[in-house]
Amino acid sequence: MNRRYIGPVLSVLLIIGVGAALFFSVRERLGALRTVTVNGLTGSEKEEFLQDERVLTALRRHGLDLTFEKAGSRQIATSFDLSQYDYTFPAGVPSAEKIRREQGVSRSYEPFFTPMAVASWRPIADTLVANGLATKQGNYYTLDMAKLLDLINQGTRWSDLADNPDYAVNKRILITSTDIRRSNSAAMYLALMSYVANGNQIVQSEAQAWALLPQLSAIFLEQGFTEYSSEAPFEDYLVMGMGKAPLVMIYEAQFISYTAATDGNITADMVLMYPEPTIFTKHTLVPLTDNGARLGEALETDAELQRLAVDFGFRSNDTAYFREFVEQNNLPVPPSLINVIEPPSYEVLESMIVEIEKLYGN
Repeated sequence: MNRRYIGPVLSVLLIIGVGAALFFSVRERLGALRTVTVNGLTGSEKEEFLQDERVLTALRRHGLDLTFEKAGSRQIATSFDLSQYDYTFPAGVPSAEKIRREQGVSRSYEPFFTPMAVASWRPIADTLVANGLATKQGNYYTLDMAKLLDLINQGTRWSDLADNPDYAVNKRILITSTDIRRSNSAAMYLALMSYVANGNQIVQSEAQAWALLPQLSAIFLEQGFTEYSSEAPFEDYLVMGMGKAPLVMIYEAQFISYTAATDGNITADMVLMYPEPTIFTKHTLVPLTDNGARLGEALETDAELQRLAVDFGFRSNDTAYFREFVEQNNLPVPPSLINVIEPPSYEVLESMIVEIEKLYGN
């Protein structure tokens, strides 16, 4: 080829190459951002966050149109044909780990978490302080779970406590929880109390678990009827007052989101108590399809979604914004918690739940 043509030909080839690269790059991006529907299973505690229009709009920027069905975390892990879904989003690592292993999924996402806490009332909390069961920490309280477990196993009633002018009723001292057979918040309560009952050691075998059952079963059986969703006992706390719900096991996020809303649902007499020790519920998304993985990645890495999670009371990777949110809303929560334990493995926790379930008789 004549040299004078080589330069122009190479230029044309370069232009064609660059054009092709741009074409395929743009096509790939458009394909990635094409909106697809991702359907999954999630616990009720994340319902408001996942339905918020700001969250849905942010996810659409990632090409994701979100839909979901609500179910208890234990139900998600045991009672659904997961081949019909793109993702599961239970509360708590044990259920998520079971799903991940059984579905052969190599990774999961933990976009936010929340400590377990106890919703109570200032007169109740002050009575517990007077009886050596709790400590006031500024605008929140800590609750000694070992001492509380002793009282529960002794069948102690509120009327047995000293310095109790406001709640000297003939009811057993118990924390109201959700149904241990269905709900993660109850499972986390069980995990916490099993640690305390086991001499401040994580229960590591079924044999250890069964030895603790006489102590642990009363925590749930003595409550009578319990709801499957974490929403229900918290609603009782908000609506029915101290008489119905003196102590309620909740997710910290529930109390935070209602307090920050400043709509009058949280009154001056309502207080938050942190179990000592406490346990985190890590909201863990397990992807079942590539689109489910895209959702997990977006929730975990998108800065706006991380901040929105905080607006709904969750603690996310954006710790600076959480501290700012707490200060701006004058929230009665510690910015960080130190005395935090891990739950037992799914198999050990499940074995305790199954044995307690048998005692219900249905």
